[in-house]
Amino acid sequence: MKIRTTLKKGITLPSLIFIIGICMLSAIFPQLTENLLNVVKNFIFVNLNWVYVWSVTLFVIFLVYIMASKYGNIRLGRNDSKPDYNFFSWLSMLFAAGMGIGLMYFSVAEPMQHYSNEVFAYKTPVQRAQNAQLYTFFHWGIHAWAIYGVVGLALAYFSYRYRLPLSLRSCFYPLLKDKIKGGWGNVIDIFALCSTFFGITTTLGFGVVQINSGLVTLNILPENAFVYQVLIVAVLVSLAILSAVTGLDKGVKILSNINIIAVVILLLFVLAVGPTVYLIGSFTEGIGTYINSFFSLTFNTHVYEDNTQKWFYDWTILYWAWWISWSPYVGLFIARISKGRTIREFVAAVLILPTLFNFIWMSVFGNSAIWLDMNAAHGYLSEMANDPDSLMFQFLEYLPFTKLASFLVIAIILIFFVTSADSGIFVMNSIATKNARVSPRWQTIGWGTLLAVLALMLLNAGGLKALQSMTLITALPFSIIMMLFIVSLAKALVIDKNYYEKDFASTTVPWSGEHWKERLKQIISFNDSASTELYIKTTVQQAFEELVSEFAINGVDAKVNADNSPQSMEIEIRYDLVNNFIYGVKAESKIIAEYLLTEENLPSAEDQVIYYPRSYFGDNREGYDVKLFTKNELISDVLKHYERFIEIIGEQKNTIFVSSDANHRFK
Repeated sequence: MKIRTTLKKGITLPSLIFIIGICMLSAIFPQLTENLLNVVKNFIFVNLNWVYVWSVTLFVIFLVYIMASKYGNIRLGRNDSKPDYNFFSWLSMLFAAGMGIGLMYFSVAEPMQHYSNEVFAYKTPVQRAQNAQLYTFFHWGIHAWAIYGVVGLALAYFSYRYRLPLSLRSCFYPLLKDKIKGGWGNVIDIFALCSTFFGITTTLGFGVVQINSGLVTLNILPENAFVYQVLIVAVLVSLAILSAVTGLDKGVKILSNINIIAVVILLLFVLAVGPTVYLIGSFTEGIGTYINSFFSLTFNTHVYEDNTQKWFYDWTILYWAWWISWSPYVGLFIARISKGRTIREFVAAVLILPTLFNFIWMSVFGNSAIWLDMNAAHGYLSEMANDPDSLMFQFLEYLPFTKLASFLVIAIILIFFVTSADSGIFVMNSIATKNARVSPRWQTIGWGTLLAVLALMLLNAGGLKALQSMTLITALPFSIIMMLFIVSLAKALVIDKNYYEKDFASTTVPWSGEHWKERLKQIISFNDSASTELYIKTTVQQAFEELVSEFAINGVDAKVNADNSPQSMEIEIRYDLVNNFIYGVKAESKIIAEYLLTEENLPSAEDQVIYYPRSYFGDNREGYDVKLFTKNELISDVLKHYERFIEIIGEQKNTIFVSSDANHRFK
């Protein structure tokens, strides 16, 4: 029997060969592979760290500009489309996909590691605590979400606005046009699939270790052993596959909603039983410090600080690389759930709300741990800072209801594990099938099984760090790709805005409907160079000459200027104190869409380059196509602009615009 599949061979086969090949190398030769990849990674971090700094900065600036600009009102979909999910469910899903396990893994570990790092040993404990909060905010704040936001926005826009497949290749449409359907498009999707797989595999591998550590702390499991990790992965990946099979509207949505509620409960618990006043005060001060330091943090490369450069590579640059390497997966998932949102709503939600929650979360857990370390633990948590797998549970030992809180933490990690895995399975299948609407269930099971098998194989062989290095290396080329996303998106947004705001042609203003048959013939035909020049030499010239004669009768000295290369003609009225009045018409060309050459039911053209008569003015205002004007309509249009000119020069406030400086060329 022929197995039904929606997988695209040009994407799936090369991706699987590369994924399995790298994983096998990392498992069979873990130390050698890790050393080789670390050499490449360290070279990039040391010599090309500025690429990450500038690209992430550009992402933030671009999104803030788009959010505040006129393009913010553009909807991700048809103009009348509505969001598929309510705001709470939407925010829950993008948050679960965007941070997930990492939020639980680093909420205590990162602030404690900054606080206890020897690089900052010269600072006082209070200064080290402030410093730890600031850098944690920096690494988990707007910059991280801007990376996800750029990819998610580009994908959602081109998928729902241009009606292209929900695929990274679609983001290049304004630059590559139909070439995205061929080899170039496959290369982009292969890169996205491999990057997504590597990122999810390493994260799930580290997540399993933390779950195992928590279960040992609670005396549910006797030790951290591979056999227990196999059992954990088998159960959780099975749940993830079940969730993925049920679809986004059920599995992922329900689990994300449950988890965000559980996360808020845990947050409020720690806030209530911890040093509450200290936490609220430190959060308030931390926000102010972050805002005041935003630009210095953004552009700081520590090039003048030899003692902190290695820390900078190991933390800031590693984080930027990690977020970038995760952005194809997270961006695809965010785009999938964001149909119907406006660009302003999308960017504001993606940049501000998760960032604010991250700040609250990191302040409550990180600052609680630091406060306890200074006042109750007597440095014990600092000593445990390099053991992030168990640090969260060690921290909870100093709070009341330790067992209950630990159970809640494990439950949250478990759900984050499942939501990360099932959304990852969905995204990988979407990339491999070019966003097929319906796929057979065996594909979903297959991706989940491959994730579990390779994650366990690497975990057992000690190859997860090698795969992590590979993931970070892929971030460099993808940061360049993301900058091209911005170019492509900016180009598309300008076209989009012009398309929907384009008004009726200026020639429709004076037209009463008389001679409509002749007008129709003109509308459905394109002019060549000869017919355009003929229009200027006959209709335009006759209109201008009649105007010159009538101006003379009324005591106004006007003249007609003609230039045959390129063909143009203008009527001019000269002045000494103010700018001359000029209304001209010149022949211009433009390139039309190729389909107009073959489509029978559209205006026909013999060549892709067509010509038309375009008006221009002495003050360099934008002109327009006047080919449909009759002689009298053209006269009317000139007088309309002349009346405007007289009104403008008569107002004192416009003196700076109407001075005679521009007339020196006629002296």
